[in-house]
Amino acid sequence: MKTVHIIIIIVVAVAIVIGLAIGFGMKGMGYGGNIGVVEIKNVITSSKYIVENLKTFGEDPSIKAVLIRVDSPGGGVAASQEIYEQVKRVRTKKKVVVSMGAVAASGGYYVALPADIIVANPGTITGSIGVIMEFPVFKELLDKLGIEFEVIKSKEHKDIGSPYRKMSKKEKGLLHEIVIDVYEQFVDAIVQTRDLPKDSVLKFADGRILTGRQAKEAGLIDTLGSFEDAVEIVGGLVGIEKPMLVYPLRRMSFIDFFTEPVERLLMPKLSFLWR
Repeated sequence: MKTVHIIIIIVVAVAIVIGLAIGFGMKGMGYGGNIGVVEIKNVITSSKYIVENLKTFGEDPSIKAVLIRVDSPGGGVAASQEIYEQVKRVRTKKKVVVSMGAVAASGGYYVALPADIIVANPGTITGSIGVIMEFPVFKELLDKLGIEFEVIKSKEHKDIGSPYRKMSKKEKGLLHEIVIDVYEQFVDAIVQTRDLPKDSVLKFADGRILTGRQAKEAGLIDTLGSFEDAVEIVGGLVGIEKPMLVYPLRRMSFIDFFTEPVERLLMPKLSFLWR
């Protein structure tokens, strides 16, 4: 029994220590002059945790500013726009600086736009201002296998983008209108946040990628530098000589881990994504 009691005490003690560590690590409790760091990595498929982390840092009084590290080729339109909007909200409360890593293109660039200062390495791949919609078509493969699909639909375009048949010219036109509308939203966001003439933005808004140095010359970012340079910049904005960087907890959805690949394979995708 004594052994069991000792084990229980140890488990409880470890749980308390971990809980305190989580509290200190996530909320920045006990530190003065903290900078909250939010990382946006890989393809942006969901905004949930990134938005939560931005919101938490924005509301935490011990966090003096937010540094966003972007290393992403972009991703889903809606997810990128939700992150963009949350960055705008945080900026109304605190200084926000973006540090671009190896890649911050398309949606990865879009989410950076509302920041006070955007920092990129000279060789960062950025730009890729554009929108793409894509989905697979299995019709020829199904024909070879002798598989047919019967579809009962309410109206003509209810199954637009179906992987079981080819699209009509009219359907392609409808989807192209959607792509252009979202593209114009992207361009307008750049014009507003970067204070650039639309004609200047359109010169580079054809899907091309740019280096960080080219983006600086085009006015798409503010300055060149590394992550450490960005730390110094954000510290300078809020008067902190040696910032304490605070990272949120890493979280992963077990269910999303298995379902996301299937969704990405079968569902039509409207994306801010560098190809």
